[in-house]
Amino acid sequence: MALLETIRSPEDLRRLGLPELERLSQEIRELLVQVVSRNGGHLSSNLGAVDLTLALHRTFAAPRDKIIWDIGHQCYTHKIVTGRRERIGTIRQKGGLLGFPDREESEYDVLNTGHASTSLGFASGLAIARDRQGQDFHIVAVIGDGALTGGVALEALNHIGQVKQRLIIVLNDNKMSIAPNVGGISRHLNYLASGRPYIRMKEVIQKVLKAIPLAGKPLFDLARKLEVLMRTMMVPGSLFEELGIKYIGPINGHGFPDLLKELEAAKKYDYPVLLHVVTRKGEGYEPASDDPSSYHSSAPFNIENGKFLGREKGPSYSQVFGRSVRRLVEADRRFVALTAAMPEGTGLDAVQRDFPANFFDVGIAEQYMFDFAGGLALGGFRPVLGVYSTFLQRAVDQVIHDVSLMRLPLLVGLDRAGLVGGDGPTHQGIYDIALLQAVPGIVLMAPKDENELQHMVFTASRLDRPAFIRYPKEPGRGVPLDAEPRELPLGRAEVLRRGNDVLLLAVGTLAWRALEAAEALAREDGIEAAVVNVRFLKPLDRALVLDMAAVTRKVVTIEDGTARGGFSDIVRQAFPGAGTGCEFLALAVHEESLPLASRPELLALCGLDAAGIRRQVREFIRKK
Repeated sequence: MALLETIRSPEDLRRLGLPELERLSQEIRELLVQVVSRNGGHLSSNLGAVDLTLALHRTFAAPRDKIIWDIGHQCYTHKIVTGRRERIGTIRQKGGLLGFPDREESEYDVLNTGHASTSLGFASGLAIARDRQGQDFHIVAVIGDGALTGGVALEALNHIGQVKQRLIIVLNDNKMSIAPNVGGISRHLNYLASGRPYIRMKEVIQKVLKAIPLAGKPLFDLARKLEVLMRTMMVPGSLFEELGIKYIGPINGHGFPDLLKELEAAKKYDYPVLLHVVTRKGEGYEPASDDPSSYHSSAPFNIENGKFLGREKGPSYSQVFGRSVRRLVEADRRFVALTAAMPEGTGLDAVQRDFPANFFDVGIAEQYMFDFAGGLALGGFRPVLGVYSTFLQRAVDQVIHDVSLMRLPLLVGLDRAGLVGGDGPTHQGIYDIALLQAVPGIVLMAPKDENELQHMVFTASRLDRPAFIRYPKEPGRGVPLDAEPRELPLGRAEVLRRGNDVLLLAVGTLAWRALEAAEALAREDGIEAAVVNVRFLKPLDRALVLDMAAVTRKVVTIEDGTARGGFSDIVRQAFPGAGTGCEFLALAVHEESLPLASRPELLALCGLDAAGIRRQVREFIRKK
C-alpha cells in the first residue's frame, strides 16, 4: 500500500519518521508528474515545494495555524495532504480543483491567491488582528524569491519590520519566478544562498563528529553551539536584518532534518523571522529540473521523454507579437522590449535572445515597468511592453497618471486578454477594456487573427501616443503571415459581411465566431447579419458604425470582456441622443464569478462561441 494513501490530513504527517517522509515525498512527486502530464499545470514549482510543504504541515497545526501561499501555484502538495488527494486528478479541469488556493474549496486555504507578492501584507494584517483579539496561533507566509521583487511585498517587509508582530516568513528561494530572477534583490539572495558551502561544511562536520565513538555526541553538541558563529562568518549580514526581521538561513529545502529543526525553532520567536529556504524547481523529474521555465505552466506531456503533447504547429499570438517586436528592434535600435518576469510567456524572448541590449526584464514589478518605460520614452527610445491583461491591473495608476497624460509613445501587448482557460478567476483578462476605455489619449486595438496582429504592432510603432493591443491565449488560426507588415488606417474597422437585419460588432478573435454565427443565421434562420471586425476600440470607427446601424436598427456588441464598462458602453456612447431608435444587445462576460474551465468551455458558458452568438441574436431579432 502506498504511504500516500494513508495521509488524509496534516495530522497524519506527524506520526511519520524521516525515512517515511522521504518516501512520501517521492510518492507525491510521482503523482504530480502523472497528473500534470495529463492535465497540464504548474509542475516545476510544485515539484520544488514538496519537501517544504510536508515540513510546514508537520510542524504547524493547520488550519488553526495559518499557512499563506504567495501566488499559490505551488500549492498542489498542500492540497494533497489537506484532504484533497482523491480529487487531485481533477486539478485545472472543469468542475475540479483550482490550481491555486481557494477559500471556498477548503478551510486550509487561508487566502485566494494567483497574483504575486500579496502574502506578506495579508499575513501582517492577520497577525495584528490575532494579537488585538488575544488569540494564539502561528502565521506563516510562504513567498518565492521572484515574488519578493514585487513592490507590495517590499512595502510589507518595511512595515513588518516596523510593527514587529509575531510572524514567520518562509522565503522559498529557487532563483526563479517563471524566468530566472533578475535585479539587486535576486543578487543579494544569491549571495546569501552562496552560503551553501556553509551548509555542506556543517553537514560534513556533523557526520564526522557523530562517527567518533563516545566523544561524538559531546562534540556534536559543541558544533551546534558554533553554528551561529559559522553562519555569521560565512554569510554576514542581510537586508532583512536591516529592516528589523530576523534572518535564518540559508536552509536546504530538500533536507528534512534542517527544515524541521529550523521551522520548529522559528515558532519560539515573538517577533518577525524570515527563513531563507533554498529549493530547486523541478526537483525529482529531470526534464522539469533541466528546463523549469517550460514546465512552469506546462502543457500535457509524455512522462518518458518529457515532450509536450498537442502543441500547435503554427505560432501563437504571443510568438507573433514577440517576432513582430523583434523585427522593429532589428530595423530601429530605438525600440526596446520590456517584460515583468515573463520573456517566454509574452514572446519577447525573441528579442532577449537576438538583441539583449534592447531587452529588459524588470522582475515582478509591473508598476515600475511602466514608469521605467516612460523614462525610456522621455529619453528618445520607443518602449514595447509585453504584459498579461490580468497583471496590467497592477499598473492602472501608471497607465493613467504617468503615461497617458503625457502622451508617451509606449506600445503595450496585452497578452492573455479576455477569457483565459485553466488558471481560474484570478487570471481572467476580462477587465482591460473597462479599465482603459476611459483613459484619455490612448489607442486600443484587438486583432481578429495573428496576421492582423503583426500589422497592429507595426501600426502602433508609428504612433505618437500610448497604444495597447489585446489578444487571447488560444491557438492562432493558422492564417498565412504577410511577408511585410503594413500600417492600418487609424480608427478604421473592417466589414467582414453585409446584412440588413442586424449589425454584429465583434472584438478581436470573436469576429470569426460572429461570422460563423452570421452564416448559420442566414442559412438556418433567414436572418441576414452584417459582421464588423472592430479592430480599433479606441478610437472607434464611429462613422461606419452609425451608417450601418442606420440600416439594421439592431446592434449587437460581442466581446470577451466585462459587460459593465466594456466595449458595449463605448458603442452606446457613440450614438447621439437615445440611440437614434436603435436597439442594443451586449454579448459579454457578466458579473457572476467564472468557474474553472478551458477557454472554449468559458466562451460557450458566456454565450460567446458561434452557437451562443447565433442563439442570442436570433432571440434578439424575433422578440416582440
